[in-house]
Amino acid sequence: MTILSYRSLAFAAALSLFSGGLGAAADVPTAATHTVTIEGTRFHPEVLTVKAGDLIVWVNKDPFPHTVTSRAGGFDSHEIPPDKSWAYTARTKGEFPYICTLHPTMRAMLRVH
Repeated sequence: MTILSYRSLAFAAALSLFSGGLGAAADVPTAATHTVTIEGTRFHPEVLTVKAGDLIVWVNKDPFPHTVTSRAGGFDSHEIPPDKSWAYTARTKGEFPYICTLHPTMRAMLRVH
């Protein structure tokens, strides 16, 4: 074998060790991404349960702006224009009712476990 072949074998062995051969990366939980669609002057789903650390993306499919505003003051998207989105990472566990401040009859709940 040539020196290049030995280096290639050594590199391949090191790569397999660091890319999962030890199992460490597989043990780390990954955050999930959840989507809430704003359409028909409603939040879909109206109740969403996520884990702390998960990302929630609200997508406005209506032809006018909306907000995603926690009633307890934990988060506020401000105006989300039509065909735009807003993302929030849920870090605090609990129940968070939220509304659209522009359309107060639009109500929903974010549950973080």
